Amino acid sequence: MTDALAGRHVAFFSWRDTRNPEGGGAERYLEKMAAGMVARGARVTIFCAAYAGAAPDETVDGVRFVRRGSKLSVYLLGMWALLRRQLGRVDVVVDVQNGLPFFTALVTRKPIVVLVHHVHREQWPVVYPGLTGRVGWWIESRVAPRLYRRQQYVAVSRATRAELRELGVTGPRIAVVHNGTDPVVRVEARKSAHPSICVVGRLVPHKQVEHAIDAVATLVTEFPDLRLRVVGSGWWEGELHTYAAEQVARGSVVFEGHVTELRKQEIYEESWLMALPSLKEGWGLVVGEAAAHRTPTIAYAHAGGTRESIVDGVSGVLVGSPGELTAALGRLLRDDEGRARLAEGAVQHSAGYTWEHAQAAFAHVVVSALGGELVNDQDATD
Repeated sequence: MTDALAGRHVAFFSWRDTRNPEGGGAERYLEKMAAGMVARGARVTIFCAAYAGAAPDETVDGVRFVRRGSKLSVYLLGMWALLRRQLGRVDVVVDVQNGLPFFTALVTRKPIVVLVHHVHREQWPVVYPGLTGRVGWWIESRVAPRLYRRQQYVAVSRATRAELRELGVTGPRIAVVHNGTDPVVRVEARKSAHPSICVVGRLVPHKQVEHAIDAVATLVTEFPDLRLRVVGSGWWEGELHTYAAEQVARGSVVFEGHVTELRKQEIYEESWLMALPSLKEGWGLVVGEAAAHRTPTIAYAHAGGTRESIVDGVSGVLVGSPGELTAALGRLLRDDEGRARLAEGAVQHSAGYTWEHAQAAFAHVVVSALGGELVNDQDATD
């Protein structure tokens, strides 16, 4: 495997990187896979959007970052860079499709691996109401499957693989490569003396943080010292501040903002439970992060990947509606023994997913693409 990648140039095209203020779990996954390529002797470039304060070109831990353009123009500039060989000779392309692909199949005949975290059917009308959302969904659901009809896909969960099948991505060419879980970060913090729930992620509409705020507004009458800590930032943050002020007594919801990695781990450790009310998740990287600190997650089953990152009733709880989310949170806040059982299950389940295994599986897909072979789900995950 190492010999097959040694000296090969793998170019990732992604709209963001982890240092981007809007970066999240998808970007963390991307950079973990890139690190796996570097460890196997490959040269790796990540082409992504520029943002304030970011170097246009830099190399971090062996990965070259090339940052150009904005949230939308990065797609055109990425195609141009690949077409004009501005990144040097590229041996294989990883086209990260976060709703929109980079259309790399139009400008290169090199092998392409399409990386998809989840299908955005439900998100387009929420984030881009009207014509823009309809056009975006048309590109994702109709154009992209045709454009990449002969290319290898990687999905981060079987739920995403099933959604891609529905869009017409057929044949044995969708490999499932799950997220990993980082080793637990030891912190001095302990579980809080008062009931505490956390929400961790980007503050955007489709994360539906309002549902967690509504749950606290209901539960605070029974648990007067209940705290909801919201970790993260995003363009929907102002609306959430206003909504929380209208719905919940002052002090019940604490917006932590963008925090350091150490502080995030402390919040996981202090929290009794984590709520993940997101409309859609390819996997839910935060589920494993919280689990490492014995903090089980309550999430929506219809989010997709949560059905794999959480074993319902064993490592967390899957629910179907905001009312069920509130009820599950309340039930577990009352049940110390039940919470402890889920905490143990969460630790055990998350430990089964490592970044090393994910990197090896992803490397297998890339090597197969270089050899002109397609990889199916079973080949990548076993």
